[in-house]
Amino acid sequence: MLAYIQLCRPKHWLKNILVFFPLIFAFKFDLESFYRVFLAFGVFSLFASSIYIINDIFDQKRDRLHPKKCFRPIASGKIKTWPAFLEFIIVLTAAFAVSTYLGATVFYLCIGYFIVNLFYSFGLKNLPIVDVMIIAFGFVLRVFVGAEALALNPTHWLLLCTFFVALFLAFGKRKNEMELLTVDKTGHRKSISDYTESFINQILVLTAGVSVISYSLYTIDPQTQTNFRTDNLIYTTPLVVFGIFRYFHLLYNKREGGDPVAVFFHDIPLIIDMLLWLGSILIIYFIAQ
Repeated sequence: MLAYIQLCRPKHWLKNILVFFPLIFAFKFDLESFYRVFLAFGVFSLFASSIYIINDIFDQKRDRLHPKKCFRPIASGKIKTWPAFLEFIIVLTAAFAVSTYLGATVFYLCIGYFIVNLFYSFGLKNLPIVDVMIIAFGFVLRVFVGAEALALNPTHWLLLCTFFVALFLAFGKRKNEMELLTVDKTGHRKSISDYTESFINQILVLTAGVSVISYSLYTIDPQTQTNFRTDNLIYTTPLVVFGIFRYFHLLYNKREGGDPVAVFFHDIPLIIDMLLWLGSILIIYFIAQ
């Protein structure tokens, strides 16, 4: 049973916390809003798990060549292909059923995420740059789903910041994969062979810088200042800068970052930084009221 739970990769549901961002930044803390966002989180997690399962089914041979992914349930032989496919059908059916409750827009956004990621699993992940762009697009969709569940319009700067942070993390993951797969890069992921160390290094610096700028511009956006009733949100920017610098440190000096979710779960400085960032946002908001 544990292997079937692992196949859904519940620890990667941490990525879907982004659906809560519209609720946090709009400060809609009533029970109905929490209920709808938790439901949106569950729906997106189910759709994401269905993609993980189908991806593991078709990538089991490549995963066996990876020093870490070889321990996944299908690649390691704990779960056979057909039981895994049955789990895929069950999870996807549940995702379809629950998503209809949140309205047509949320339903179509989730379907769009599912279709794009199917194309990703069946070929687009082998195209350099396109592979990470699709990953970043998925993070932006998470924010959209959370906003639509609450009938909100996220600011453009928030969406751009989400996109560039996702690009930064995705390229960081590619850098780590390049270092791990020193023997056979093309056997696991074809796009890896088209990346070079110097290219990845330059892209990481670029996306990190644009991420900070996008967040800074979000904090001084008139719509943001209207929502917060203050212009003091700009003072949370150093915490964002620290988080990016910390990830750089782990990526280059500790050779970590291949799994950003694992990094955010286990790195104490990053966890503290994130909690301080969220706490600062809440304090700034309530002081301004």
